[in-house]
Amino acid sequence: MKGMGKMMKQAQQLQAKMLRLQEELAEKTVETSAGGGMVKVVANGRQQLVSIQIEKEVVDPDDVEMLQDLVLAAANDALTKAQEMAAEEMNKLTGGLNIPGMM
Repeated sequence: MKGMGKMMKQAQQLQAKMLRLQEELAEKTVETSAGGGMVKVVANGRQQLVSIQIEKEVVDPDDVEMLQDLVLAAANDALTKAQEMAAEEMNKLTGGLNIPGMM
């Protein structure tokens, strides 16, 4: 039973580290852009959009679809980069061990 107690303690320590990592990821951000920098999006490590910046020059009332496409492209890219950042940090913590439901 000694081994089981040790394993439970290690699991609790790992869980505490993962919670701390999730808090840290909320503070880390990635930035991406579309349209040559005309639309910039920042996302955090929790895959939440933090900000969207649109340059005036790209706002054309006669071509709203282009602006929508640029925002969508930048947002999707930012979320992908945020997911990659979170996965990389989780791999550092778990040593590459894939734990279901943990990102």
